[in-house]
Amino acid sequence: MSDYIPYEKVVDYLDINEGDILLVGSDITLLGLNAYYNGEQFEPNKFIDSIIRKIGQKGTLLFPTYNWGFCKGETFDYKNTVSRTGSLSNAALKRKDFVRTKHPIYSFAVWGRDSDKLYHMNNISSFGKDSPFAYMKENGAKMLIIGVSYQNSFTFMHHVEEMEKAPYRYLKSFTSKYIDEKGEESIRTYSMYVRNLELGVETKFDLENEMKESGAAKHYTINNVEIINVDLKKAYEVIKDDIINNEGKKLHKRERAADVK
Repeated sequence: MSDYIPYEKVVDYLDINEGDILLVGSDITLLGLNAYYNGEQFEPNKFIDSIIRKIGQKGTLLFPTYNWGFCKGETFDYKNTVSRTGSLSNAALKRKDFVRTKHPIYSFAVWGRDSDKLYHMNNISSFGKDSPFAYMKENGAKMLIIGVSYQNSFTFMHHVEEMEKAPYRYLKSFTSKYIDEKGEESIRTYSMYVRNLELGVETKFDLENEMKESGAAKHYTINNVEIINVDLKKAYEVIKDDIINNEGKKLHKRERAADVK
């Protein structure tokens, strides 16, 4: 392909700048296949390095390293529990220049200026006002969504739902074993703002147009891969507006139309 861009150069075509706080959610399957068909061997660490070079030493880079086993009573092992959110996140977990945040359900692999601040967060609620999601909103972070839909990547929406008390979700506690970074085991309880399953609530995200029109999201197609660049502070306002003025109808659907008590 004459218009193919080497994968280590992709970030240069995006609105990413030195000093940015950047969250990356991705499915790199298509990015890797296109690299292969154009004579390149996609290497996750080289792609991560290309982002680091772009944001520089004053930037902060986060990859989601979520794992929902704790919700099912499984032990969370800080050093050994794998990410269920893609190969880039697991590659970041293996790197010595990244640290992992401590929440057993919604953790992040973090590099850069604010990595120590994020590492020392002890938020109990997954999406609460003292969580990494709040930090991202308050500090004007961006999110790159690479090769995957909002529906399957945009967990930030749940932070807005918790902060704005979306009535179709509620705060639920989960308790299980936790092995910390020193190898010490304890029983811990964490919480998550979950769907009301009694109402048959299902998550959706139908705010793509509003995100574009408000300037909260920029869309790119590079090497036949869709990439969305989201301004999380602006996105917060778009999602908040739907919760307050539209009952969150573009964020969820429910099988039963009863009121949440």
